[in-house]
Amino acid sequence: MFAADIRRKRVQLLRAFSKWKWHVDEVFVKVNGKRHYIWRAVYQEGEVLEAVVTKRQNNAAALKFLEKLMKRHGKAETIVTDLFASYRAALRELGVTEKQRTSRWLNNRVENSHLPFRRRERVMQRFIRVRSLQTFAPVHSSVYNHFNEERSHQQRYIQADPRRRP
Repeated sequence: MFAADIRRKRVQLLRAFSKWKWHVDEVFVKVNGKRHYIWRAVYQEGEVLEAVVTKRQNNAAALKFLEKLMKRHGKAETIVTDLFASYRAALRELGVTEKQRTSRWLNNRVENSHLPFRRRERVMQRFIRVRSLQTFAPVHSSVYNHFNEERSHQQRYIQADPRRRP
């Protein structure tokens, strides 16, 4: 309940900005010895926008993730991905291939955002069920965003809502 409220408020604040740059990546997690994938999108300042768990790492999963992301957060100005072919196919189907950027080090922001999730996963001694992973991943990201207040985030929120005090 708290995570949903936090996520809703963050989405409203983030929609106020016109220059969006998303970093998109997938990371694998083993659940009972079977590999599952968490597709994650990170805003240009390091906030996790979305986390979706799938069984497969293919075009359909990438398309499903990007559609959900665009439905909730609007369209990005730039989408930074790695060289995984499924992103290109999904973006082609959505008609936004010109917004994709790929390079060797461009996606470091999202790669580093996996670290808090991995730390928490290790403390929890991994996941036993897929359902617990599906509920934990988005909640962890929204709670982590809420308590990871950096100076750049505070300045952005002050500009978005001048009535809010630091």
